[in-house]
Amino acid sequence: MDFLKMSDITPVQLGEILALSAKLKAEYKSGAINHLLEHKTLAMIFSKPSTRTRVSFETAMTQLGGHAIFLDTSVSQVSRGETWHDTGLALGSMVDAIMARVHAHSVLTELAAGSPAPVISGLSALEHPCQILADLLTIQECAKPLSGGKLAYVGDCANNVANSLLVGCAMAGMDVSLIGPASKKPSEEYLNLARSFGTRVEFTADAKAGLAGADVVYTDTWLSMGDQADEKSVLSLFLPCQVNAKLMSHAKKDAIFMHCLPAHRGQEVSAEVLDGPQSVVGQQASNRLHAQKGLLVWLLAK
Repeated sequence: MDFLKMSDITPVQLGEILALSAKLKAEYKSGAINHLLEHKTLAMIFSKPSTRTRVSFETAMTQLGGHAIFLDTSVSQVSRGETWHDTGLALGSMVDAIMARVHAHSVLTELAAGSPAPVISGLSALEHPCQILADLLTIQECAKPLSGGKLAYVGDCANNVANSLLVGCAMAGMDVSLIGPASKKPSEEYLNLARSFGTRVEFTADAKAGLAGADVVYTDTWLSMGDQADEKSVLSLFLPCQVNAKLMSHAKKDAIFMHCLPAHRGQEVSAEVLDGPQSVVGQQASNRLHAQKGLLVWLLAK
């Protein structure tokens, strides 16, 4: 099976992946060596810049006894006109899994249609599901409730991280409050999908109301990679959404702050919050490795 969107797995399967990720992390920290992916190879395709995604997947394969191959699309046959379907057909016949970080989500679906091996989204313009696995793992570790808890996302509520968070948190049993300008409201498709899991999902421009009772406050960059929007107009639109000490005060006193990184201090988040005691962004970034391990082992065991 493929993992291109959060909804490609069920809530039960999400729980299995998170439990496996936590188990593998604990074993790694204890010094145990698990070569569960020995003789397995992961092809990693990149059309966009990456730090955490590349390092987490490559390190995960290495620590689990497998091997990862980095492929930059600018020097691959795709750059010379080969279709994504045919690329998937060729690569999927030689490796055990493919991870791709691309612009258009349609690239992932075409790649998966051609590949006989599982395809994992390392990010597309539609979703960033692997990030959300690490986020949920982090929330668990911080003793914040998944089932019955509340996450408040502030900023661009129509971007890929927001889409995956919306669905992933709802699948895990969390209420989700999305806070941002009306022009950046999530699609009805994603709102309805999240609500189908039975949790409370809302979109509001009122930060104080949306943050009330939040266990987790989350934001992301206002300008996504490759976004050609005018920076001045974007900053003007989102400035009321900056996560600073005043905004954090509307959430629970012990709420944690999360950001998928890279962050822009002074834009979507103030330095006092990003570097402050409520921030868990370092732990969150580190958990990309352990969540990737859980996902890879879970997928390849199928």
